[in-house]
Amino acid sequence: MKKKISIFILLLLLALAAMAWFQWQNYQKFLQEPLGVSSPLTVEKGTSAYKLGKKWQQEGLVDNFYYYQLLLKMQPELRSIKAGEYQVSADMTPSEILKLLVEGKVISYQVSIIEGSNIFELFKNIQSDPRLQHKLKDRQALKTVLGLKADEHLEGLFFADTYQFNKGDSDQDIYQRANQQLAKVLEEEWQNRADNLPYKDPYEALIMASIIEKETAVPAERPLIAGVFVRRMQKRMLLQTDPTIIYGLVADPDINYDGNIRRKDITNPHPWNTYVHAGLPPSPIAMVGREAIHAALHPADGKALYFVAKGDGSHYFSETLAEHNRAVRKYQLKR
Repeated sequence: MKKKISIFILLLLLALAAMAWFQWQNYQKFLQEPLGVSSPLTVEKGTSAYKLGKKWQQEGLVDNFYYYQLLLKMQPELRSIKAGEYQVSADMTPSEILKLLVEGKVISYQVSIIEGSNIFELFKNIQSDPRLQHKLKDRQALKTVLGLKADEHLEGLFFADTYQFNKGDSDQDIYQRANQQLAKVLEEEWQNRADNLPYKDPYEALIMASIIEKETAVPAERPLIAGVFVRRMQKRMLLQTDPTIIYGLVADPDINYDGNIRRKDITNPHPWNTYVHAGLPPSPIAMVGREAIHAALHPADGKALYFVAKGDGSHYFSETLAEHNRAVRKYQLKR
């Protein structure tokens, strides 16, 4: 009788061992088989590894949820997944995907603020980006976020650079980072500025930098143009820079500016028109990079008071009005 019981127990143990071996083999197969998740994989905030596995089970990607639970039990470090959007491939195994989510290697996107772009272009660009979460409905809401009054200007307050972000980040985050970077760079450059500049504060230097940014795309010319405008201010001459005329026309919703400056535009008394008003305009006219700020605070020495576009992106600089008029006839009227 005891012998029969012993044989039964032995057979039962063998059966259990065989079952365990079978389950272990299936578990190993589960670990090695691709999950077939399509990219990009989005993990919402608050999603746990368990909930993610349930979602995969509902989608038919995980056939046996027990094996998935066993994976989390055997490797508890895979539970600490992070929300975000991930680049995955269909041949990745469950543990490979979970490791990626634990590391938080989310897909990184970027948005660029271009030197010389204005606030209208910037706001349209960022607000149309579908990868960002849009919290700001209009530019007035942006002013509130930055602590500006209703009559204060947003123009020029965002540093021209490329900013990395993850899907789900907010437009507000981009604006605040760009604004903080602008303040940081402007303060650094202001502390190291040249002597005898005609600016009362860093904001006036920023206004000048925006004019320089719009006047030339040739890096070597920025200090030269800064020198012209600084000398004109010191001599109490009008700045007479076309980009300030254009900005006022663009900023006026009642004017459909077509890209051409007409005679009536030169005498338009809008606040930014430096052909009409002395000194600097009331705000910047564009976004700027460090080079334009540096040029505004380190103008080149010289005697030039005028410059004219040559048609190839560069400018001809003149010391006298007579020389300037000859250059205009040569480079502008003929063209």
